[in-house]
Parts: sequence; structure tokens; C-alpha cells
Amino acid sequence: MSRSIDYGNLMHEAMRGLIRKVLQDVCDNGLPGAHHFFITFDTSHPDAELADWLSDRYPGEMTVVMQHWYDNLEVTDEGFSVTLNFGDAPEPLYIPYDAIKTFVDPSVEFGLRFETKGEDEEVLKASTPPVPAKLPDGQKSKDTSGQKGKHVTSGDKEGKTAKDAEVVSLDSFRK
Repeated sequence: MSRSIDYGNLMHEAMRGLIRKVLQDVCDNGLPGAHHFFITFDTSHPDAELADWLSDRYPGEMTVVMQHWYDNLEVTDEGFSVTLNFGDAPEPLYIPYDAIKTFVDPSVEFGLRFETKGEDEEVLKASTPPVPAKLPDGQKSKDTSGQKGKHVTSGDKEGKTAKDAEVVSLDSFRK
């Protein structure tokens, strides 16, 4: 049997390591400047942990946005856990790195997309980052650039405004 180098899996492993290092830095030092993350993950992954009502609402995938408020961020070699606010309902999540489908930091136009077998290619691609949505009328963004503050927004794909929370579909930003 001939052996070959599996570059696709090696790239996936390296990029998951990059995500781990970025999240560990955020855990240790907070989000710097305007950095924030859109993280889309497979909610049906066997090791993903989320409230039943969230997995019922998002049976395939969910995108969370780590930006102004988040709590209890813990980073391990296999994944990370974080508490996010879903419309005034803090919920703990555990997201294994191999459940992540996309990781985007729109503040610096950086994005990763993990493709699986059966999709167009088996390589990790840089993706065009989404543009952050406007805040509802009358709300102003908090300047957290000088804070070690922790904030995540997450919530509703259907466009309903939730206090401190919104889940967005990256497809809505693709051209």
C-alpha cells in the first residue's frame, strides 16, 4: 500500500492550532482593539455542548460572535468553553475545534473555512469576512478597546433584535 502526505488534514490541524492560540491569548489578555470573532460550528457534533433549546433551534450549525461580553472562557487542546448571553439568558457552550466550520475576525479581514469531504475541496480556504451588522437605532457601541472586557453576542438568525445578542449566518454576507 502506498503512503501519501495528507496535506488537507495537516492544514486543518495547523489552523485549529492557530484558533487555539488566538483564543488562549484572548483568555489571558482580553480582546485587543476592534478584534472580534464570528465562529460557526456544527451543533450536532458529538462533543459539542449547548443547551437543549439552542440545539433544537439550531440543529445543524450556529454562528456566535465574540465581541463585547463573554464570560468563563476556557481554552483546552481539544476545544473551548465560554458563556454567552442569548437575549438576557447566559448559556455555557463547549465547542470542540473540529466542530468549527468558520472562524472570522472581520476587524482585520481574516477568515478560515474548514471544508469537509463531499464539499468542493478538501482544503482550508481563507474566506471573505462578513461586515458587522449595524446596531439597532438608538443604540451606541461601547468602546471596549481599553478594557480586558469580555463580550460575546449571539442569538437569532431570523433578524429579531435580542438584547446583547445576535446569531448571524455568514451566508447573508456572501456575494
